[in-house]
Amino acid sequence: MKKNKKDPSKKGSPITRREFLGASATAAAGMMIIPRHVLGGQGITAPSDKLNIGCVGVGGKGTSDIWSVSSENIVALCDVDDTHMARFLKHDRNDPQNQPMYDKANKYRDFRIMLEKEKNLDAITVSTPDHTHAVIAMAAINLGKHTFVQKPLTHTIKEARLLKKAAQEAKVITQMGNQGHAGEGARLINEWIWDGAIGDVREAHVWTNRPIWPQGIDAPKEIPSVPSTLDWNLWLGPAPFRPYHPALCHFVWRGWWDYGTGALGDMGAHLMDQPFWALKLGYPISVQASSTKYTKDSYPLAEVVSYEFPQRGDMPPVKLTWYDGGLMPSRPHDIEPGRMMGDDGGGVLFVGDKGNLVCSTYGRNPRIVPETKMQEYKRPEESIPRSPGIHEEWVEAIKAGKKSTTDFTYSAALTEAMLLANIAVLMQDKYTKLEWDGEKMEFTNLPAANQYLHKEYRTGWSL
Repeated sequence: MKKNKKDPSKKGSPITRREFLGASATAAAGMMIIPRHVLGGQGITAPSDKLNIGCVGVGGKGTSDIWSVSSENIVALCDVDDTHMARFLKHDRNDPQNQPMYDKANKYRDFRIMLEKEKNLDAITVSTPDHTHAVIAMAAINLGKHTFVQKPLTHTIKEARLLKKAAQEAKVITQMGNQGHAGEGARLINEWIWDGAIGDVREAHVWTNRPIWPQGIDAPKEIPSVPSTLDWNLWLGPAPFRPYHPALCHFVWRGWWDYGTGALGDMGAHLMDQPFWALKLGYPISVQASSTKYTKDSYPLAEVVSYEFPQRGDMPPVKLTWYDGGLMPSRPHDIEPGRMMGDDGGGVLFVGDKGNLVCSTYGRNPRIVPETKMQEYKRPEESIPRSPGIHEEWVEAIKAGKKSTTDFTYSAALTEAMLLANIAVLMQDKYTKLEWDGEKMEFTNLPAANQYLHKEYRTGWSL
């Protein structure tokens, strides 16, 4: 009988990269144990193939996202703006050995064509404006691709729910790009609060210096010519059609309702993530907002948003308050005069029964205040595994077949809480606190607010 050269029953028999990655993804879902000959061991050669990654969005945050996964094979690059692509390829990152990889990668404008043609893709990164996150990520997930999406995960609450569900059903490894979640500071905050360093936490305050782009204004009326290097129709994606104007896109898109999610959407994933994780928050039961003027086109210049979260196990109910546009909470009475809370970009204040804890943007530099209490505190042993980085963690999770820390199950819930604030801003003229039923995904005391849980896509676009 002719021998089967790929008999999987034979120890050390060959295994393809796709078989290995498929086994890893299945293992992450708890469906099987990866055989020892796949993982490798003494005298056994583990699979050395790298992931084939396609990157959607190469400008702005896309640049650093691509650099951060360049330990793998970057086989496809996609951007609707040719100038972004040219700038990225010419960028000097003091790492010239990777430049040939980018030059050899196939180039696309349309992510749909990239996904159709690049049959061997294992994973993609999505670093585009907020309004296109969901449609790109969903298309990849439906093809079984592991998916990394920049924060915030989605533009609407319904999109977040659908992406979470799709990722779970497809058993792909996902991650949202809120890099502070991978930091040492976030882990210290959790370990100290869970250790009872400041007692039960009943209040948390979060603030940012954003927006640092125009808001509270009307959309421009002029209609300049679309640059030949930009596919404006693709840039708009599922958003309502509007004539091109440079004041609408390329970074400033964050301030427009149709494309961005405002200051909270930009920085909430970095700042709200700290209390969300440390206090084990889930669905809030209410949200209320007040703000400066906003328009039908763009977000307000400043806002204050208050959430109420119910008791979680032995953790008491919490009131969380968000501030942006330069607004900040009152200083704790026992903080040292002249001591800065947070940093220039923002910060977080935890108010506990036994003291206060502050940190800077991304969870950096956590300290119990006043400093005398910090010096008296005996720190607990490390209890949370440390992360190599938000991108590196995702790559490792794919290869090991394990869950990443800010996968779509976690990040969808965080994103949802953030996006509830924008609905509260739109409803503030009703002079009411919005009551939220997370399980049913609906506002129970003001049904009119439910229209903002999703948006109508432009013809030709869907999830």
